[in-house]
Amino acid sequence: MSTTQSERLRELLEPLVSSQGLDLEEIAVDSVGRKRVLRVVVDSDTGADLDRIADVSRALSAKLDETDAMGSGEYTLEVGTPGAERLLTEHRHYVRATGRLVKFQLAEGGELTARILKADDEGLELEVPGVKGRKATTRRLAFSDIDRARVQVEFNRKDKKEEEA
Repeated sequence: MSTTQSERLRELLEPLVSSQGLDLEEIAVDSVGRKRVLRVVVDSDTGADLDRIADVSRALSAKLDETDAMGSGEYTLEVGTPGAERLLTEHRHYVRATGRLVKFQLAEGGELTARILKADDEGLELEVPGVKGRKATTRRLAFSDIDRARVQVEFNRKDKKEEEA
C-alpha cells in the first residue's frame, strides 16, 4: 500500500474509529490473488469486544462505500484487535500491557523478559522473574533503552485472584 493511500485511509477512518471510543492502531491493504483485503486494527484501554468491533466495522464499511478511497475494485474489509503477542510501539501500548510479560530487545544489545508493573512518560517499572528459585527483582527501563518489545503469551500464569484465595 502506498504511503499516500495509507495516509488517506487513516485520515478518513481515524475519526470514525475514535467516535466509537477506539484507537486506530494499524491499516494494511494486502493483495490476495486478485482480491484486495483492507485490514484495520483497533484497540482501547478497556479492550474491544465483538459488539464494538461489529459497530466500528459497519461504520467503516459505510464510509468506504461512499468514497473512492479503495478505488473501484472489489475488496474485503477485516476489522480486528491486535494479536496476543502484539508489538509495543506507542506509549499507550505499554500502559495497556501493564501486568503482562514482555520480551524486550534492548538498544544496547541483549534481551530482557519482564512483567510491566507501571508505565509513565519516561519508561517502565518492571518485575524481572527470578532464576532458579530466586525472588523476582524490580528494574527501571527507560523507553530510550528499548529497541523492540513484544507481549508474551502465558499459558500457566495464575490470576491474582487465584493467588490470593
